[in-house]
Amino acid sequence: MDRFDIYTPVALTADLAGLSAAQQDMVRLLIEAADITDGLFWQQVWGDKEALLTRIEDPRIRRFAEINYGPWDRLDGDAPFLDGYGQRPPGARFYPQDMTREEFEAWDQEGKDGLYSLVRRDAAGDLTLVPYSQAYAEPLQKLAALLREAADLAEDPQFASYLRLRAEALLSDEYQASDLAWMDMKSNPIELVIGPIENYQDALFGYRTAFETFVLLKDLAWSERLAHFAQFMPELQRGLPVAEIYRAEMPGSDADLNAYDVLYVAGDANSGSKTIAINLPNDEQVQLAKGTRRLQLKNAMRAKFDKILLPIADELIAADQRQHITFDAFFGNTMFHEVAHGLGIKNTISGAGPVRTALKEHASALEEGKADILGIYMVQRLRDMGEITDGELMDDYVTFMAGIFRSVRFGASSAHGRANMIRFNYFYAAGAFSRDPESGKYRVNRDAFEAAIAALSRELLMLQGDGDYAAVAAFVDQLGGVSPQLQADLDRLAEAGIPVDIVYEQGPSQLGL
Repeated sequence: MDRFDIYTPVALTADLAGLSAAQQDMVRLLIEAADITDGLFWQQVWGDKEALLTRIEDPRIRRFAEINYGPWDRLDGDAPFLDGYGQRPPGARFYPQDMTREEFEAWDQEGKDGLYSLVRRDAAGDLTLVPYSQAYAEPLQKLAALLREAADLAEDPQFASYLRLRAEALLSDEYQASDLAWMDMKSNPIELVIGPIENYQDALFGYRTAFETFVLLKDLAWSERLAHFAQFMPELQRGLPVAEIYRAEMPGSDADLNAYDVLYVAGDANSGSKTIAINLPNDEQVQLAKGTRRLQLKNAMRAKFDKILLPIADELIAADQRQHITFDAFFGNTMFHEVAHGLGIKNTISGAGPVRTALKEHASALEEGKADILGIYMVQRLRDMGEITDGELMDDYVTFMAGIFRSVRFGASSAHGRANMIRFNYFYAAGAFSRDPESGKYRVNRDAFEAAIAALSRELLMLQGDGDYAAVAAFVDQLGGVSPQLQADLDRLAEAGIPVDIVYEQGPSQLGL
């Protein structure tokens, strides 16, 4: 497979007939707002978008640069795919290019680990902080105005309130009030996630957040099926296979699970691999007070299952276990991954502060790994409780294993990719699955698989709770690599022409607006 063909297009369409004329006008405004965050994301990770794209003559390579938001291949360890460009700066454009880790760590500045500021040099060459609201003042003013205009069209009063609070947050860098308002929304058919949210792009320290947008349409029928599981969060937290001190934080029980169709995506969420579920907000105080919301992106999930996971299973999963690859298991495993972000521990027991701060650039990979492994633990427990009755447990296990091959292909630059590499290597060493040397097919070994789930759950929860940066760095270094055998198997997927991920064909015209 040609590297520039690793993405397969998926048209983002949805039935908007149930929306009023005002709601459809609101969707248009939200897409316009999303495009502003897309430009902000370009500024954060690359710079001048047009200056880069106009230099690329080949339309396929130009499109690849658009998908990657720069000259670095996000699914190949951020390797440059254009001549004349070096390695991607680990701190993107959040920090001065000439700043070292040592200089930053020696800098005595309150708030230097903030989520919503850039680190720059002043006239004297010293480090200084520039809030996003100042650095991006003009586009953020336009963005806030669009959100207020959309709020005037909103028919759901809680959604209108959220839009107005989010507009204020963009201009003040104070997001907690809008996060709390977002958690209180329950009945709005149109959903919006917008702002500087995830810190994956800051590979230097994992502090700074990048701009992104999701415009979504709630699937009411699927959401009703999912809502039932939120009530079990406290019980699942109490049952975690780890000492009590690592599960003492009790998540909110009013968090909700809902399914959505994706209407439009921009910025960080649109770069490289596309997410199929969301778990927000990231603010630990909001999480402990209200839990989190888990948004399952059903049309994106279905596209990845049909176009990628099933072909991978045909290539790499033992024939007699292939019937266990099901969309319901894929949907469930993904859903409980997001739920599991709310389990475990958010603040270290060692006094090192929040896990996210203590583990720096490794925090995201460890958190994604925790969510993956605790997600499958939750499936086990809920089946034991009789709360999940569809299919069988082996569906979840085999689909989970096939999902590792899908996500490992996202590469080492992705927190999800590193998490999958760690889990693959840990499970393989534990005998959780085995590979037939003649056929090159993998199979789940059920007893060892279940033992590995419990063991890795304990290890990840303790690493997070202890907040020992050096121990986590050693753990990631030991297990985060791709073995020659695994790479050869992944190469087989490329040779078979199986896409690595999807890319969206999206916009008002796709939605019939």
